[in-house]
Amino acid sequence: MPQSPVPVFETADEISAETSVVVILQTAQAGFGPRAAALDTETGGALSRACSDATVLAESGACIDLITPRAVPARRVIVLALGKADAVTALSLACAGGALAAHLEAKGECAATLVLDPVSGVELPGAEILARVALGMRLRRYRFDMRNRRAGAGADRTLRVQLVGAGGQELNAALARINAIADGVEYARTLVNLPPNHLHPDNFHDHLEPLREAGIDVEILDTARLRELGMNAILAVGSGSVRPPRVAVLRYRGKGAPAQPMAFVGKGVCFDSGGLCIKRGEQMFDMKADMGGAAAVVGLLIALARQGSPVHVVGVLGIAENMPSGTALKPRDIITTASGQTVEVFDTDAEGRLILADCLYYAASRFNPSVVVDLATLTYSVMRGLGSVFAGLFSTDDAIASRMIAAGEKVGERFWQLPLDRAYDEGLQSPFADIRHHAKDMEDGDAPYAAAFLRHFTEDRPWVHLDIAGKELTDKDQPLGREGATAFGVQMLEEWVRTSRVAN
Repeated sequence: MPQSPVPVFETADEISAETSVVVILQTAQAGFGPRAAALDTETGGALSRACSDATVLAESGACIDLITPRAVPARRVIVLALGKADAVTALSLACAGGALAAHLEAKGECAATLVLDPVSGVELPGAEILARVALGMRLRRYRFDMRNRRAGAGADRTLRVQLVGAGGQELNAALARINAIADGVEYARTLVNLPPNHLHPDNFHDHLEPLREAGIDVEILDTARLRELGMNAILAVGSGSVRPPRVAVLRYRGKGAPAQPMAFVGKGVCFDSGGLCIKRGEQMFDMKADMGGAAAVVGLLIALARQGSPVHVVGVLGIAENMPSGTALKPRDIITTASGQTVEVFDTDAEGRLILADCLYYAASRFNPSVVVDLATLTYSVMRGLGSVFAGLFSTDDAIASRMIAAGEKVGERFWQLPLDRAYDEGLQSPFADIRHHAKDMEDGDAPYAAAFLRHFTEDRPWVHLDIAGKELTDKDQPLGREGATAFGVQMLEEWVRTSRVAN
């Protein structure tokens, strides 16, 4: 598997004489703190002259880059603008860190010392400020690359960063958390970025080794076990592929965690051709990423386990390929799901909700969870309805939904709550089965019907359905990541789990 170089962060009390690149973290306030002021003196006032235009420092993420005189030990001093003090947030700091990482890479720099002097007007403590900038640097530096012949192939691209200006114990704790979050995000991105001939139902379990290393129990339910459990919906989805489906069950219980777990269910379709209702060629191109929900669950558990979070979490991943063949699922098939409910199939390209039906029921009935959350790249309609800004959120519990939306706003993964109403059940009625799995002629408004269908398999548990279709990939570089997989949902859920634990 391609390995992305992970930035190395170290704490220091002061700027080392060997430092070649010094980065001053500066809000749009008048004057410098003591360390920056000393550097300004060494450079003959060059820093203060470069920062004399207050509008530059008000632009969070702007990098003011100075090559210093020979008399100054550091050959380069960069002022990283953090914006106006009252507008500084965890997200703006991470984005500023991402901009800094991109700037350092463009300049060919592989080491830097970040310096934070005391700042006024910012609510976050110094350790959190530095850690959030470091998080942005890690996320922006991640890369997935399978090219063997390219300039610099095999070279060490590790970025080494010293952090100066916050208490060691507090900063180390904050760094431990952000590194755990970044570990989860980066691994989820790698899973989605892997091509479908490298990640599929036959080898998915091999790619779960980082979970085992983090102390997470991994159980794989094979075809025989799925049949025993009556999980005929996921078996039907995978019936057209030579690679049979599996379900991965992930369990993590931190020290002091409650007995009742939270359950997270992820759609893991490693490639979605649409089955017999086959997609057009251009629609199929990105369908290696149809397992983005499962990847996000993996990333979340890594993030929680590696920081030793005192929570009890279960993950259930429905892993399959949706392929056309003589044994494939057909429209008008009727399937008896694990819950005992019969489902009439309408569109074989709506395979995700069939997989989730069995996995949601399994999670809800086996583990007695306090809440069930599923993530899935599920419907085109949620993309049409919400565009590129928001992902869709449906929930039976408005309080949970509100906390998730707030968590998403904090980390830049935005969700909009959509209606979950019994009226949508009307479109799911079948004359031959308990329920139809797709509303007839409702392609443009399909997302709420999909959510209404899934609710029938949650055993009346508090439940949240996250339709993240369109958020799993980006076709251009973003402030916190390059072109490719985004791992959308990992940061929001980590923040929601953490704040829910603190609130309780």
